[in-house]
Amino acid sequence: LAGRIGRLHDAEHLLRRALELSPNFTAARANLALVLGRLGRPAEALPLLDDLFEAEPDDVGHFNLKAATLGRLGDFDEAIRTYQEVLKRTPAQPRVWLSLGHMLKTVGKLDEGIAAYRRAIELKPELGEAWWSLANLKTVRFNDADVAAMRSALKRADLRDEDRFHLDFALGKAFHDGGDSDAAFAHYAAANALRRQSLPYRQADTKGIVDRSIATFTAEALAQRAEGGCTAPDPIFILGMPRSGSTLLEQILASHSLVEGTTELPDLPALARKKAGYPESALTLSPQEREDLGREYLRRASVQRNNWLFVPFIQLILPNARIIDARRHPLGCCLSNFRQHFARGQAFTYDLADMGRYYADYVRLMTHVDAVLPGRVHRVIYERMVDDTETEVRALLAYCGLEFEPGCVEFHRTERAVRTPSSEQVRQPIYRDATNEWRRYERHLDPLKAALGDVLTAYPAAPAQQ
Repeated sequence: LAGRIGRLHDAEHLLRRALELSPNFTAARANLALVLGRLGRPAEALPLLDDLFEAEPDDVGHFNLKAATLGRLGDFDEAIRTYQEVLKRTPAQPRVWLSLGHMLKTVGKLDEGIAAYRRAIELKPELGEAWWSLANLKTVRFNDADVAAMRSALKRADLRDEDRFHLDFALGKAFHDGGDSDAAFAHYAAANALRRQSLPYRQADTKGIVDRSIATFTAEALAQRAEGGCTAPDPIFILGMPRSGSTLLEQILASHSLVEGTTELPDLPALARKKAGYPESALTLSPQEREDLGREYLRRASVQRNNWLFVPFIQLILPNARIIDARRHPLGCCLSNFRQHFARGQAFTYDLADMGRYYADYVRLMTHVDAVLPGRVHRVIYERMVDDTETEVRALLAYCGLEFEPGCVEFHRTERAVRTPSSEQVRQPIYRDATNEWRRYERHLDPLKAALGDVLTAYPAAPAQQ
């Protein structure tokens, strides 16, 4: 129950206690492996899976869990082989076909991924996540039969909420592609409203941690802690709002011969909160503790896109790391989030006003960082990257201390796994169509505009700090 409502640390504790009481309790062991994967610790799950296979070698569910764990570890080819083995044994499993589709999409095997999603839909036409997964490829356009099938599924009296909001998101994409913006927005609004019921967001919490971070990380406090931290120059952090072009920047940098791109991991927030009371607790760390945390981060991840809330903490533990802020027009960025269903997290994206206030808080903290650490963060404005790609790429590489390589401009040719919603977009040349898509929906965006306030009128600059 704790796992299902998102209290994963509680779930881990309870499941470990269950195994202490009953070491042969295989269901608890399987659930613990699942929870560890969701906590971003899949390596800890593998030994548990070995025990499961020894106890129940023929249980298909264990193979499915192993494939998911391998995917989290980045062993995508082995994960795909494991899913295919499961489907050889029991082919009529729509959710396994769905999972296989996810993994094939991640490694760029688009046609095979689409076929897997379509097979899942054949087996279970009301499986909303499969329809949304097709929509989320951004390259698939639904035909009239697809739209009719999704509308029919929405009429089912026994339809689960999870399938309903996925279908509405997918229909929003179908009508968006068809040019009917009002119908598209109606489906997006219905999907977001339903999703928000099960994933509430408290804007006061975000505002509170931004207020405390600004009060805590003053120029004087950071100057007093200039010594300490791990001085390795290895990490490059790409941060910002979701749907701001951060995946594009990672793909550009990963196309350089000296850079390895990784994926979104929870390491930095976990390290920041090792000592209770963040952000204030960060200033109580000794120089050695900050160095140790920096080295621990390097052990856990080498390059990572991460949350903007922890930029001052990066300065304390990794003072030589590069920090890149991906920023996109507030209306374009926020509308793109409203049209996107995220598998986990991002609770602020399901309401236009919440999203506007979140974006404004992001700009507020980053403006403070610019004031107390001038020149520390390199900002990339998405629209400028689209208009003059080579100039922006050269500036980005120079900030990272890297020589220009033509492959960084031809980033779409780079073969690597990409897990974010932009996975297929970064496998194509840069395109301009998305920069002004928000104008099609402007009549619906008044709550967003009001929440953004002067952040909208000042863009691409930031409003003056109050």
